[in-house]
Amino acid sequence: MPLAATAVTVAVLLQGGTSQAQTVTSQPSLKELVAEATQLSNEVDSLGQQYDGLKIQLAHANSEVKIANQAAGRAEAAMAGSQKAVAQLAAMGYMNGGMDPTLQMLTSGNPDLFLSQASTVEQLNNEASMRLSTLQREQLAAERAQTTAKEEIATANQLQSQINGKVKTINAKLDVLNSSAMTQAMAVFDKTGSYPDIVLPEATTVGTVALRAALTQRGKPYVWGAAGPDSYDCSGLVMWAFAQEGISLPHYTGDQWNSGMHVSRADLEPGDLVFFFPDISHVGLYIGNGLMVDAPSTGQVVQVQPVFWDEYVGAVRIA
Repeated sequence: MPLAATAVTVAVLLQGGTSQAQTVTSQPSLKELVAEATQLSNEVDSLGQQYDGLKIQLAHANSEVKIANQAAGRAEAAMAGSQKAVAQLAAMGYMNGGMDPTLQMLTSGNPDLFLSQASTVEQLNNEASMRLSTLQREQLAAERAQTTAKEEIATANQLQSQINGKVKTINAKLDVLNSSAMTQAMAVFDKTGSYPDIVLPEATTVGTVALRAALTQRGKPYVWGAAGPDSYDCSGLVMWAFAQEGISLPHYTGDQWNSGMHVSRADLEPGDLVFFFPDISHVGLYIGNGLMVDAPSTGQVVQVQPVFWDEYVGAVRIA
């Protein structure tokens, strides 16, 4: 489908001695271009967060496969030992000639010794049976764990395939945003975030330390999937900022949403994470007075700007 930046051709039939077609070009307004650029940029940001979340899922699935393979290996090794013990017991039974125990006792020159040996064999047999049963359960558990892990990998691979398709879409959107038709619209983005230096409260909290770190990154470009130190996406900036004080947060808005205590809008404090859009695809650090610092979207830089109250879905405090 043609983009808004593409000229819209309208055929106009002229009246006269000879009818002819003439094309009239209608160019989209700067306001329309900015609206389209904003939508495209937000879509790139949302897709980028899906990509970040997928990487976390893949890492977890790969870890589960490794653990399951190790468990299966241990179970198989133990099973081999049990099988050897069972084979030894079978050999002992063969050496006894398969003779009825009562007859063996009657024909034995030392019935007391026979009874002692028989008791020992029975005890070994019971122990081996119990051991084999236990190991079989362990083997089944390991196989189930490995199957589950493989299913997770298959799911993650499927998601990766879907994201690969979305990455192509991202690149297509970026091509549009970087086109000459969008030059004026993207220039509007560069004019945002021009706010005076922020005076933070003197109190030092986990949030304000991260906020100060994030503010030092103003002017660095937004790049989807990036987590510093030269460029950032929204969750990457948050992760980097808190990492400066030794706090590890996941590189994904969906997980950051669950990484702390949820606070109401009325209780917001500097350094709280503020989240936006129904799919929680954007995050920033609250400054105060209705402002936040964030890595907004393609074509923009880390900056201070007003909180998107119309798209606000909640806040989280990292303690």
